[in-house]
Amino acid sequence: MSTVAMITARGLFGRRRALMLLPLPLLLIGLAALCKSFDVEPTNWGQPVIEALGFAVVLPVIALIVGTGVLGSEIDDGTLVHILTKPLPRRDIILAKYLVAAVVTAITTSIPLYVVGLLTGSAAFAGALAIAAVVGSFAYTALFVLLSLLTRRPVLLGLVYILIWEGLLGRWVSGTRVLSIEQYVITIADKIHPTTMLTGQVSVTTAVVMSALFVVVSTVVAINRLGSFSLAGETS
Repeated sequence: MSTVAMITARGLFGRRRALMLLPLPLLLIGLAALCKSFDVEPTNWGQPVIEALGFAVVLPVIALIVGTGVLGSEIDDGTLVHILTKPLPRRDIILAKYLVAAVVTAITTSIPLYVVGLLTGSAAFAGALAIAAVVGSFAYTALFVLLSLLTRRPVLLGLVYILIWEGLLGRWVSGTRVLSIEQYVITIADKIHPTTMLTGQVSVTTAVVMSALFVVVSTVVAINRLGSFSLAGETS
């Protein structure tokens, strides 16, 4: 499992895909620093920068880039079937790749959100944002790793989930929020450190339970799905 994790990490950071992880976090920190430099009150810029950009764009997009990248290239070039010929449990392959993707996403998103939280003047709020980003990283990554096994266009479907389900329906149709990782993240951060800058729209119980379900269900289905590659050698 450790060998698969090392190979995955080396492959992830050895591609141009890794460079795509930098612009969004830098933009997030830059906007917050710009507002801070002009002495704009955090209550005026916090919601659009943290919630509308940080949690709605930066976190899910980075998770999408990383989550679809740890398996996507191997599926595209056919090397996944070669990996499956090795005496490795399917569970270990998925868990290793998922953990690498989740940890990379968590580090890449929690640090800039922590910095943004500090720029609001509250270390406690910064910690709440970082914790929420870690939770969201594990949930989003599990979903996007699964999508890379279910379809040949995981990035497209991931963008549909982010932009349409969470970005559009999640804001206007209350029932869809139960399946919105963005809403879980906002609620968790707001629960840890209540503030007017965040507007969580699901209960904290829903946020915690559903985040765990996204991780567990997506991972289990991904493990089962990977088993079909050893038989069919391709996705449907």
